[in-house]
Amino acid sequence: MSTQDDRIEYAVRHTEILRPPKQSLSTFGTTNIYYYLVTEPSYTEFTRSKDETVIREGRVIAERPRIVTPYYLSRLDGFSLEAKKYFSSLLGTYGPDAPGLFYTYRNEPKQLNIVAERLWIVVDRLNTEIEKRGDPLTSIIKGEDELWDVSLMKFIYEVARNSVRDNLSQMNARGLLKIDSGGVPADARIRIETMFGRAIKGEYDPRELKSELDRWDLFAEYEDRFFALFKK
Repeated sequence: MSTQDDRIEYAVRHTEILRPPKQSLSTFGTTNIYYYLVTEPSYTEFTRSKDETVIREGRVIAERPRIVTPYYLSRLDGFSLEAKKYFSSLLGTYGPDAPGLFYTYRNEPKQLNIVAERLWIVVDRLNTEIEKRGDPLTSIIKGEDELWDVSLMKFIYEVARNSVRDNLSQMNARGLLKIDSGGVPADARIRIETMFGRAIKGEYDPRELKSELDRWDLFAEYEDRFFALFKK
């Protein structure tokens, strides 16, 4: 294991979710989670002072989870060779059409402040402020300063893991987990119809629609409708 791998493992191990969201991720909509990520400054190892705390604030926006299959994942772009190998192993273990949830996020950093207070004093103060506001989706994370983004990724992973059972239950109740003869979940068919509707209105890039059809190996089925988008 490389030195960088060791540092990442250390950051993950020492990240604590001190105040998790009090609600699961939304099954059928977008979820906005405001976070405070508190760390002891990395330079304290040289000064031996514990009287300063770094507070990073931001918002994690979780898009509506999508039902996907190992086959679909194996055709996504932007993943490393190792990730592709993992998707291939899923194909072998569960088959190409086993449904699962795919979560997508974006992080919107807001501000960074360094305050002359010990970390746990800061945490107590933030908890008091959040309780007064009554926001169930505001969270506090204790992370590692130099690899704070790794700490944030662990937080995102934990939030998704704690939401997946509820999300799957609600989707199953609506029949969205059903797989048709072509290996496509009902949820994916609905998403494609939504994309077509938005593309007709000029609200969606047809190239993105084409990519989605290709990932499901459905372009031949929707080809006539797709080219009709360009007819005047």
